[in-house]
Amino acid sequence: MMTTLPSGDVARLRATVDFVREQDTPTLLSLLLPGLDGPELRTVVDRCRFAHAALLVFPPHPQALRAMLTACGLASDTPAQPSVVVRERLALRHGRAVTELDVEILRPTVAGLDGAQRMVEVFALTVPEGSQLTEIAEHERAWQHETHLAFEIEDPDPLLLRGLCAVFRRHGAVPDGGGYTPHEDGTVFYFAAPVDAKAGCRRVELYVPGDHRDVLAAHLDGHRAQQPAESLLRLLTGAWTTQALAVFAQLRLPEAMDVATGNRIELLARTVGADPENLATLLRYLVMLDVVAADRTGFRLTELGALLRADSKGSMRPLALMYGGPFYQSFAGLGHTVRTGQVAFDHLFGENHFDHFARDPELAELFDQSMAASSHMFEPLPAHPVVMAAGRAPVPKTVVDVAGGTGELLGRLLAAHPRLRGVLLERPHVIEAARRSLDATGCGERCAYRAGDFSDVPADGDIYVLSRVLHDWDDDRCREILRHCARAMPAHADLLIVERVLPTDGSISLATSWDLHMMCNVGGRERSADHYARLLDAAGLTYVDRSPLPLDGSVMHARKTAGSSMT
Repeated sequence: MMTTLPSGDVARLRATVDFVREQDTPTLLSLLLPGLDGPELRTVVDRCRFAHAALLVFPPHPQALRAMLTACGLASDTPAQPSVVVRERLALRHGRAVTELDVEILRPTVAGLDGAQRMVEVFALTVPEGSQLTEIAEHERAWQHETHLAFEIEDPDPLLLRGLCAVFRRHGAVPDGGGYTPHEDGTVFYFAAPVDAKAGCRRVELYVPGDHRDVLAAHLDGHRAQQPAESLLRLLTGAWTTQALAVFAQLRLPEAMDVATGNRIELLARTVGADPENLATLLRYLVMLDVVAADRTGFRLTELGALLRADSKGSMRPLALMYGGPFYQSFAGLGHTVRTGQVAFDHLFGENHFDHFARDPELAELFDQSMAASSHMFEPLPAHPVVMAAGRAPVPKTVVDVAGGTGELLGRLLAAHPRLRGVLLERPHVIEAARRSLDATGCGERCAYRAGDFSDVPADGDIYVLSRVLHDWDDDRCREILRHCARAMPAHADLLIVERVLPTDGSISLATSWDLHMMCNVGGRERSADHYARLLDAAGLTYVDRSPLPLDGSVMHARKTAGSSMT
């Protein structure tokens, strides 16, 4: 068939091919980053190489794209892959659904005059004649948002990557987004070129193989810092994210979706009983959160989204339902808490959350499941020196888990150390669930159960555990709980306290977030290590040390103070 090629796109593609053929890395870096010279230039040249120049074209159909490649001396059989980053940028820039923008990426090779093999990165959005996408094509041709130069970092060391990003910023390049592309396992860092750049291109990409989203997060923070109004708007819409994740879990969408294969929206809507158009809106939002992914086959679950499946290992579904349910409602009363000092949850529901959940079996079960959902925090605890020593002792030792929930932590300790025995102290309605949980791990025969409150801490244990207990209470109640433990503990016993500890240097920590949560919903608080040491001292206990745990957790070790009267 006769193929009419968009002449403007062909001319731009041909000019890009010539540019890639004629450039070399040192010259191009000098033009791109004025002021980068001498030893610093040599250092950067040694660490990265000019890899490609990119542009976005708009063929009317796939055959036209192949014809354009041929017309510019490029291999027409170059394979195509979906372009996640550019598709999302176009959707955001033009207010369109990601699923409407089927952007492909092709990378035909070009031999440079210096003998180096490089590529022309061709982004292609098919825009048939009369298509509603014509307006997007006209805008993008005029502004060339996606035209950029790319340098590939050959050593994916995170420290080196941070250093190169810093060099680009120091010489005037401004962070301008980026992303991780899972199908090719690569991370891109976009910069706006310095205003005095002489390379003839306004955007620059650093590409590094592998998943470097930790470094990317800092880069994106730099991008947002250039746009404070956008940053604030994103913060203000945080509640939408909480509810979107909660509804995703409520509808059982994670169970209805597959990680490998996409599902059409109509099928998903029928499966979960939802309106197709509104469900598509929800899923497009979740694409931005990397909870689901979209391609030409439909929507599929990501590894992140799979954590919201009820049957997934380490499922966080209960947390989504809890944070999007009762705790979400009570956070609307945060202002009341800040003004009056009263707990928002109590103000809203007329009772504290422990009593409220205890009276509702479904809520009580959800709360216990949500506590267990953060069990990743406990993974290093079986290797704690105190636990290791007890597990190797010639005479079986006993671990007393005070208010230990359904026994998630106690079960880990007993499973890792077959000679240990356990005692679980909990409220009566939790005991049966704990018994089932520990029986399922095969540790039930080595565990005894005590129904009661903090005044009933069993005596004569060897290790006492308080896991995420003290942050529920004010200082007076904490001192009381610790005194009950001290009275029950023999002189040789150890106390392990698992909490998130507030940093004292102003660093970012989940503990700071949970401090707000505890204040609003429970009336408790997170504390610094020094604060815990003072509480322990008042209860006749001595703070020994602290070790880090996942999820910004810590385990603090304490023992009875010599000569303490807490007996």
